[in-house]
Formats: sequence, structure tokens, C-alpha cells
Amino acid sequence: MRTQVLVVGAGPVGLTAAMDLASRGVDVVVAEIRHAGDPPSVKCNHVSARSMEVFRRLGVAAKLRDAGLPADFPNDCAYRTTATGIELCRIEIPGRSTRYSATGGPDTWWPTPEPPHRINQVYLEPILFSHAAAQPRITILARTEIVEIAQDDREVVALALDLDSGKSFRIAASFAIGCDGSRSLVRKSIGANLSGTPVIQRVQSTYVEAPQLKDLMGAHKPAWMVLSLNPRRSGTTVAIDGHDRWLIHNHLRPDEPEFDSVDRDWAIRSILGVDERFTYRILSKEDWVGRRLVADRFRDRRVFICGDAAHLWMPYAGYGMNAGIADAVDLCWQLAAHLNGWAPAAILDAYGAERQPITEQVSRFAMDHAVAMMAQRGGVSNEIEDDTPRGQAARATLAKAAYDLNVQQYCCAGLNFGYYYDVSPIIAYDGETPPPYTMGNFTPSAVPGARAPHLFLRDGTSLYDSFGPGYTLMRFDPTIDVTRLLSAAEERGVPLAVVELSIDEANGAYGEKLMLVRPDQHIAWRGQVVPENPEALIARITGAAGANVRMADIALPA
Repeated sequence: MRTQVLVVGAGPVGLTAAMDLASRGVDVVVAEIRHAGDPPSVKCNHVSARSMEVFRRLGVAAKLRDAGLPADFPNDCAYRTTATGIELCRIEIPGRSTRYSATGGPDTWWPTPEPPHRINQVYLEPILFSHAAAQPRITILARTEIVEIAQDDREVVALALDLDSGKSFRIAASFAIGCDGSRSLVRKSIGANLSGTPVIQRVQSTYVEAPQLKDLMGAHKPAWMVLSLNPRRSGTTVAIDGHDRWLIHNHLRPDEPEFDSVDRDWAIRSILGVDERFTYRILSKEDWVGRRLVADRFRDRRVFICGDAAHLWMPYAGYGMNAGIADAVDLCWQLAAHLNGWAPAAILDAYGAERQPITEQVSRFAMDHAVAMMAQRGGVSNEIEDDTPRGQAARATLAKAAYDLNVQQYCCAGLNFGYYYDVSPIIAYDGETPPPYTMGNFTPSAVPGARAPHLFLRDGTSLYDSFGPGYTLMRFDPTIDVTRLLSAAEERGVPLAVVELSIDEANGAYGEKLMLVRPDQHIAWRGQVVPENPEALIARITGAAGANVRMADIALPA
């Protein structure tokens, strides 16, 4: 079998990579060990706004938005003494029915056409799979294990095993992408090693069916996630279907080193606040270890890794899967640019240069937040449930501390919109440093390397919907002649669309009159006029001349 790109793994990251490549005219084979339609794990519960922007471009956002929790089910995060006990505070997040129109919440102001979406992987992945399988350029090989990968200067050859027939066959591809999880064979094949903190916390996690639980929590407004804080056992209860199914995380303490250190049934009842009369059925055990590990390389020549194959960290802010989706998008537009003939292989050097520093940053954000959360769980007062003035004061203090600490992870504007690529070989920097960001906060910026600030145009449409499939030149002054820049792009075959905007529409988000935006919506260059040497600029952003193209070569006219 021969294809342009082999993707190993059909989880959300692998499927996104395949869909992104196919949308850019690239043929893809996806190898997956599971049967088509096998239910996925319940571990992922959140699709970030940035990922939803990607899915909007790929034409699958509306399908995802229509799935998951019931439309009117609040996506709130509630903090209580137990899931059925006293409510301490609540981070209000709109449900599906009001997600686009809601105002006043901590994430309703976000500058995006696609707010985040709370949907469990059991609903998310089948929609992505179905959408990918319908694309004519994507071939999904279910029950197929990649057991060996080799490469030379011309191609990658993978040895594949049909798990049903036991027969082996080979898949030849120009490039391969490993989206095959934490035990990645592809990562091992390129000699990449994970380093960092191997164990931050163990979590005893149980997927249950408990029809009584929703009624027992009926004294409170429903919430997507209920976090229990009490001296006996702190944990998290996640609504999966809004009715009967729940995922319960028991956060083990430092002196509880094994998953069976604590009786599972006792922990579940302590987190929920129920006695032995309460009945539930275990559907699966989803125990996991929180880590902070990042691969020392994301690529070896023609083979790349994305997602959990490249990095593992505590799933705080819900950014494990979403960071993998960002990896896939960053890599795949570059791969497509090369395979479609308008960028040399040197453009692919940008993938590791861009994504590896970001994953280091995000992994540290997540680890630091995990440590703070562990301290908060371990410091709950013994009086927290007392019906006394001291108990009331303890609850008020914990409520404020829990809200202030956690609103930044459940409404993580910084991780969605604040990160930027500051050491990329294919971005024309101009000396201005992008503003710093945190997990929860960011400052919109049009500095090269940052995400292009989103705007809604006069007609109510999204700026992003006006972008072309390749590069886009935003022009805020129609009198500027951009012919030479368009000609330089055309000469190299670089797809470059022009979007005309007025200064009023920019609404202060853009200071320069020309903004060159990449296919992944990050800014590649900006200026008040076309540079003196537009050919050098096009060479820079496509990797055609690599480090030989200096900013001095892209000088503005005197």
C-alpha cells in the first residue's frame, strides 16, 4: 500500500491530522488497532475554543456542538463538600443551548467564533471518525497494528499487521506521523526519549452508571463537573451523559502510592456523600498517573510525533488532547505545503522549533496547577461541614480560594489564545516581544508568531471564515499596492488570498496596515507597506532559504 502520509493512531489527534491533511489535498492512510466503531476511553471531557476553531475550518464543529450533554445542561464547575452536600461556589459556564449567546460568564467574552465545548470522548471520537472516514482522501485501516517503521532519504516504510487475519503487509509513505499515545512505537522508532517528572499524582478513576445520583444532587443546579472538598476524601464527579453515567476521580494523596491504596467503593461513596444504600454499577476502571514528560525530539527526518506520543502531563485545563490537536494542525499545514510543491522540506524544521517550547510551557502550567490543587485538597478544614459560625467561615474562605484557583483552568484564556511561536525559522519577526500570558489570562497581540486576533466583521461573519486555505494577506488600506508581494507568492506557487478590511473593522486589534497570516492563523509577518524585497519574505515564510534570509533582507522601503 502506498500513500503520501501514514498516520498511526485514530484517536482525536490522529483523526484531526488526517482531516487537516485531506482538506489540503493530501492522501492519508490511518492505521488503528481497534475495530471501527469500538467505544473510546472516557478520559477526555473538553474541547478547547482553539480546537473548536480548527473543527470549524474542517467542517465538523456543528456536528460536535450538537452532541454530548443535553443542550440545556449547565457546563458549570461546582465546588461542594460532597457531590450531594453543601455547595461552596460555582464557576458558571454556559451549556450548549446558550453557548454562542451567553454573556457575563468568565469565558463568554472570549474573542473567538467557537467557544469551548464540554463533550466526553465517547461522543467526540465517533463523530470525528465518521467525518474522517467520509473524506475520499482518507483511508482508515481498522484492526491494523504498525509493528515496525523504517525510513530512508525517499520514503517511510511501515510493517503492518492485520490483527484479524494475522497477515503482514507494508505501507510506503512520503511521511509518517505517530499519534499512537503514551506507549508510542513511533516515538521509540525515532529514538525520542521522554523526560521530566514521571509521577505527580495518581488518580483512581471509575466510570459508573448511577441512575439515582442526579436526583440526590437535585437540591443544586446541575453542573458538568462537581468537585468535592472534605477532610475525608476529595474528588471529582464528571457528568458524561447528563443522566445516568458519571466519571469519578479519586485523587490519591502523596502517602497513597498505589491505585489500590484506598478502597474504591469507600472513596466513591465519600466523594459522592452517599451511604451503603446507594447503588451504582462500575462500567470501567480508568485509573491514571499524572506526569510531566516531554519528548526530547518531535521528529526524525520523515517521521514525526504528536499528542501523547510527544508529551504527557496532568490534564488540568483539559489541555492534553487539545495540545495534541494543536501539534497536528501546526505540522500538517507544513507537510501539505511541502507535498503540494510550494515549500521545500526545510519548512518542516519549524514543527519542532514551534511546538516543543510550547509543550514545555503548558506542561509546567499544568504541573504547577496540579501541585496547588493537591495543597488545596489536603488543607480542607475539619469544620468545613459544621453548621456553626466557624463552619460557615471555613466554607466562605475555601469557596473563594477554590474559585480563584480554578477559574483559570476551567476558563483558560491564556492557553487558548495567548501562546505564540517566538523561535520559528518561518516567521518574519520585527523585534517586538509578544506579551506574556498565563494559564488563565492573555493580552491579544498582532506580533508575528501570535494567533491573529479574531474579529467579527460588519456583516456579523467571522474574520477566520474569510481566510483562504493557504496564506492570507489582510489589507487595512486599499490604496497600498500589494502587486509585488502577490507576484512573489505566485512565482513560488504559494497560495495567498487577500482580505480587504477597514481600520474601523480592526477595532484596535491590528496596528499595521498589512498582516500576513499563516494557514494555522498565526501571524507570519506584518508591515505598513510591502517590503522592499517581497521575494525574500516569501522565501522566509516557506523555509525556502532558511536562516540565510535575515530580517535585513526583508527591509521596508526607505
